[in-house]
Amino acid sequence: MLVTLHGAANEVTGSCYLVETGNCRVLIDCGLFQGSKHLERLNFIPASINAKKIDAVVLTHGHLDHCGRLPLLVKAGFKGRIYGTDGTLDIARLILMDAAKVQADDTDRENRKRVKAGQEPVKPLFTAADSERVFKLFHPLPYNKWISIAEHLKIDLIEAGHILGSSSVILVGDHNGGKRRLVFSGDLGQWNIPINRDPALLDTADAVFMESTYGGRNHPTYCDTVKELTDLIKEAVGKRGKILIPTFAVGRTQQLLYHLHEMFRLGEIKPFPIYLDSPMATAATEIYSRHTELLDPDVRDFFVGDNIYASLPSLKICTTALESQALNDVEGPCLIMAGAGMCDAGRILHHLRHNLSFPNTLVLIVGYQARESFGRQLLDGVNPVKIMGQTVFVRAKIVSVEGFSAHAGQSDLLRWIEPVARLKRARLILTHGEPHQLNELKYKLQDEFGVSPEIPSIGDTLEI
Repeated sequence: MLVTLHGAANEVTGSCYLVETGNCRVLIDCGLFQGSKHLERLNFIPASINAKKIDAVVLTHGHLDHCGRLPLLVKAGFKGRIYGTDGTLDIARLILMDAAKVQADDTDRENRKRVKAGQEPVKPLFTAADSERVFKLFHPLPYNKWISIAEHLKIDLIEAGHILGSSSVILVGDHNGGKRRLVFSGDLGQWNIPINRDPALLDTADAVFMESTYGGRNHPTYCDTVKELTDLIKEAVGKRGKILIPTFAVGRTQQLLYHLHEMFRLGEIKPFPIYLDSPMATAATEIYSRHTELLDPDVRDFFVGDNIYASLPSLKICTTALESQALNDVEGPCLIMAGAGMCDAGRILHHLRHNLSFPNTLVLIVGYQARESFGRQLLDGVNPVKIMGQTVFVRAKIVSVEGFSAHAGQSDLLRWIEPVARLKRARLILTHGEPHQLNELKYKLQDEFGVSPEIPSIGDTLEI
């Protein structure tokens, strides 16, 4: 069995594995590269994938860096089924349509500049119509049930604990007369964190392709994280400042809404205005409400029906651009959640442009920031910054609250792989991480279990 990495190798984004047996060819994920112009230039379907001869695609979850090249795959001739859990496919629909809209807006803006410069117009990577063609190929699967997806190839989806519907993929196929059992971790979540269920553990494998986003370090404990968030919000409210949270629409928004509700319910902070300035996050929250069976049992009641809005009466939803713009004139204290989570696009850029120069503004970074993303620049202390062509001096307080990460930290990664690593029979292949994180996790696995993980590069083919 051959596995070729077409993304997320020595890099976090662009997840895409081509699995080939003597009988079939399937993709595990087909994600978009994000974070820098260099990475964005990789957003195409390599000729070696040969989309017309792909039998099926399996999605580990619906984030853009795992599903964002699907419209390109379909345009290149793919006509097979795209598998994932119900939750994953609903999230992927939302994210792909939003990505198409963002690209259309960005392309219109770029082409206005190009017309003035006498240059040829450019086209978006894909359109809403391209995304619609993808959705026609979606085929939902349950967790924990073996399904045949191609000749002599079957899969089982198990809980990954990352976002709603996320899964690790166990794949068993025949090759040269023998069976091989491969595991693709997808993105793994933390244990004992509200909203998501805990990741399911493995028993055995011939090879494991394992994410390593935070392979080199651990997150703060959940209790410490909630206390840090509470203290930071108390301080900002006391200064009557605006709290800006660049938030990922799926997962992080719902988690923060739950914790804000808990703060108010416990009397730790008096209710103050909260603005959810993200139509996409609002739609994602509705998806969570439709799939409460996939959530941590302890939080299901909060998400049933309209309970979120009843539990958070100070929450206001901003749907239109005018409602978003009106927040410029709102005085603090208030909290504004807006996308995009890495600050590279979306409404958060407007709020940052208007508020970064004020010392009583608090910017809470609550998710992973890719290399060269604008969010990473803020965390790295770049000052001044350029936002939409405007120079802005940063006087706001910028804080990263890492414990809310949807990704497992090092200890959780070790916990997940331990049952297989201790057997010392499986090849461990580390992916989906920046070089430092990959190497740190490699050394830790060597020390803990006496194994020798591999770190492939994009384009490498491994024979299992």
